[in-house]
Amino acid sequence: MKKTNCCKHTFPIADKTVTVYPALSPNRPVVYLNAVSAEDGGISQALSAVGCPDFTLVVISNLAWNHDMTPWRIPTISENDIPCTGGADEYLKLLTTEIIPEAEKDIPGPVLWRGLAGYSLAGLFALYSLYHTDAFSRFASISGSLWFPGFQEYVFTREMKRPPTHLYLSLGDRECKTNHPYRQTVLTHTQELHAFYENSRIDTMFTLNPGGHFKNTIKRTAAGIAWIVSK
Repeated sequence: MKKTNCCKHTFPIADKTVTVYPALSPNRPVVYLNAVSAEDGGISQALSAVGCPDFTLVVISNLAWNHDMTPWRIPTISENDIPCTGGADEYLKLLTTEIIPEAEKDIPGPVLWRGLAGYSLAGLFALYSLYHTDAFSRFASISGSLWFPGFQEYVFTREMKRPPTHLYLSLGDRECKTNHPYRQTVLTHTQELHAFYENSRIDTMFTLNPGGHFKNTIKRTAAGIAWIVSK
């Protein structure tokens, strides 16, 4: 995935910032990445470094992170944390009805397939989206916040809108090393969800990376996206 900054274009929608890094060839996949920031080209550069096949990358930033990426409201989990207020359904509607059509209107040729990727709460959002839209067929949940209260039970009792062809999960091996009772569960929950999706006959990868939640975030994100694009 070799791209230059002159290829990209950026536009606003509903206070979000959308940056499109177009594929070099027509009829290529599109992967949507919900991100804390526009990444300043970091993700596309990391993808080039690992030799990822050509695709269109769409980065959505300026998100209300603890609202847009969370499926329902939960109590504040630490003294200095921002509350999670459960705006995922509202944001998913914006993504599928407004952001996707605008991002793809100038892409040459039909889209081969769409993927959805995200880190942390955005990784949680990616899996939640499986149960609310059939717009995507490949997913990457990178260091996903799969400790989120009630999420595992939600997955086990709902049907996916469309089972994905490929699903990537990853986690840092120190992310569960915490005194917080919710976050302590993240490794167990991620492993159990990995087994659940594998048993659902989905091509699923689980990668355990060295380090905590904030280590090598761009590199980890690029690895997850490269895996679903390369399949």
